[in-house]
Amino acid sequence: MSGTQASYTLANLAKRFTLDLRGHGDVRIDGVATLAAADESQLVFLANPRYRGELATTRAAAAILRADDAEHFPRAALVAKDPYVAYAKIAALFERLPASAPGIHPSAIVAPDARIAASASVGPFCVVEAGAAIDDGAVLGPHCHVGHDCHVGAQSRLVARVTLVARVRLGKRVLVHPGAVLGADGFGLACDADHWIKVPQLGGVVVGDDCEIGANTTIDRGALDDTVLEEDVRLDNQIQIAHNVRIGAHTAMAGCSAVAGSAKIGRGCQIGGGAGVLGHLEITDGVTITSMALVTHSIHEPGEYSSGTPIQDNRSWRRNAARFKHLDELNRRVQTLEKKDAAQ
Repeated sequence: MSGTQASYTLANLAKRFTLDLRGHGDVRIDGVATLAAADESQLVFLANPRYRGELATTRAAAAILRADDAEHFPRAALVAKDPYVAYAKIAALFERLPASAPGIHPSAIVAPDARIAASASVGPFCVVEAGAAIDDGAVLGPHCHVGHDCHVGAQSRLVARVTLVARVRLGKRVLVHPGAVLGADGFGLACDADHWIKVPQLGGVVVGDDCEIGANTTIDRGALDDTVLEEDVRLDNQIQIAHNVRIGAHTAMAGCSAVAGSAKIGRGCQIGGGAGVLGHLEITDGVTITSMALVTHSIHEPGEYSSGTPIQDNRSWRRNAARFKHLDELNRRVQTLEKKDAAQ
C-alpha cells in the first residue's frame, strides 16, 4: 500500500477527465467525501436533486455538478453531464489498495503441472490444482481454491476465500469478492420413479473481461454447454446464477437476485435486488427489472418491468390479501354488468 497521500489540483482533474472547470483551477483536492462530511480539502458531488440543499452548507473545497447546479454553488466546481460517473472516475484516484508481491506464498499448495505466471501472486493457504493456469499480474488472495482446468486471466483478482471448482475461465481484469463460488454443480436431477438421479454437469463457466462478482455469489457450471457472463457484467453479493444461464455484456444485477437454469439475459440490462428470473426464459437487451419482481415469461421489448406488492401496514395488507381471492368473481360481475349496460 502506498504511503503517499494523493493530491490533485482541480485544473489537473478537469483536464484528465475532460470536465468543464468553473472557478480557481489551483484548488487542491486531497480526497472525496459526502456533502455532509467533507472538509476544506475534499471534493464532493451532487447527482441526486434531493441533496441540493446541502450545497449551501457543505465545507468541501469543490464540487462535481451539472451546469445548472454549478450556477448556485459559491466555490469552484467541475461541471459534468453525469456527476456520478465523473465522481466514480475521480474517486478511483484516491483508492489505496494493498500491493500484492509476485510469487507463491510458502503455505500455498500448487500442483506440479499448474501454470503460474512469474508476475502473478498466490497468497497464503491457496490451493491451485492440476491443469490450472494463473496469468500475468493475477492475484489470488488468502485461502483461494483454483480447481482442475480453471484459468484466471491477466490482472484478475480473487480477493479471499474464492472457490473456482472446475472448468472455470476468467477473462482479464475480473474482480471476485470473498466467498464467491464459481463452477459448482448445477442443480441437474432426473426423477426415476420414486428417486432422483443426478445429471452430470459436464460444462464449465466462462466469465468475460472486466466483470465483477460479489461476495458469496454462486455461479453454477453448465450441464453440457457453459454458463456464460459476457464482458463487463456486474454481480452484487449473494446472487445465484444457475447452470447454462447466459448474461449479456454490461448487465448489472443487485444483491439476492437469482436466475434459474438456461435463462438468457440480454445486454445492458439491470436486475433489481431480490428479483428472480425463471428458467429457460429470454430477456432482450436494455430491460430493467425492479426489485423483488418475478419474471415468469420472456421479455421481448426493452423497458422497465415490475411485479410484487408494495409494502403497507399489516392491517391493510391483510384486508387486501383477503380481497385478492375474490378478484376473479369481481371481474365476472363487472363484465356481466357491462354487457347489461351495453344491451340497454
